[in-house]
Amino acid sequence: MELRHLRYFVTVAEELHFGRAAQRLQMAQQPLSRQIQELEAEIDVQLFHRTTRQVHLTEAGKVFLERSYLVLAQLEQAIEATQQIGRGEVGRLAIGFVGSATYTVLPDILRVFREQFPAVELRLHELTTAQQIQALYDKQIDIGIVRSAISEPGLSVECILQESLVLALPETHPFSTQTKVSLSTLASELFILFPAKMGPIFYEQIINICQQAGFRPKVAQEAVQMQTIIGLVAAGLGIAFVPASLQNFHRSGVIYRPLQEQTPKTGLYLTWRQHDSSPVISAFLGLARKTTQWEPNRGDT
Repeated sequence: MELRHLRYFVTVAEELHFGRAAQRLQMAQQPLSRQIQELEAEIDVQLFHRTTRQVHLTEAGKVFLERSYLVLAQLEQAIEATQQIGRGEVGRLAIGFVGSATYTVLPDILRVFREQFPAVELRLHELTTAQQIQALYDKQIDIGIVRSAISEPGLSVECILQESLVLALPETHPFSTQTKVSLSTLASELFILFPAKMGPIFYEQIINICQQAGFRPKVAQEAVQMQTIIGLVAAGLGIAFVPASLQNFHRSGVIYRPLQEQTPKTGLYLTWRQHDSSPVISAFLGLARKTTQWEPNRGDT
């Protein structure tokens, strides 16, 4: 028995007329009649009473019709569920992200993804760049949103945002009256830096900016989370270079000032396992590009 036999049977049972059923199925009446006869022979049960004028279901045919509806409905559900998985519309997605991403593109990406893929279960993990790399290797997360253009074997990386660095200062700092701050005036300042081992590329970027201005930053304190860095600045423990989007994090006691000199931009990057072909991952990547209006590979280093 094949599924087409069930569809043929259901159509004849609904029409109770072989001619009309054949028209619905877009086939000739004689082959349709033969298929029904073969079905009855296979299950060894008569499904229809036939006369020259009328066709009626037998009692067995009525039961078989009910069960056929169930089988075909389950098949349609199975097809739809499979297609949804293939389109990335259902499943689970574990996303790692650096804290600073919550002040820029991440909320918009998550909102749009939730609207378009409500059946996908999202699991969010705030992690440093280094932690996300390890979590990708350990398959604890599927996608990372990191602060550096990492170069790690087996991982793909793609830029979705680039932004300037600004200076976070205690609001009582003498530079607070300036509209822009020159790097050359920062040589004697104490800095709060992101740890090198947790984000070596971002750390080196800050060190290089200072060295190009003729000094190496004096480190008063290191902090893993950007919010913690801002809190330490508010406490007067030092100043810090932070992504411009951190200005959306309003903290009393802190002001932000742009730099007078042009400095390299810092980026946010998507990263994922190169050979992971999950439709849910592909759907998220495509939506993230569309939401940020960032072209694939643009800005990658």
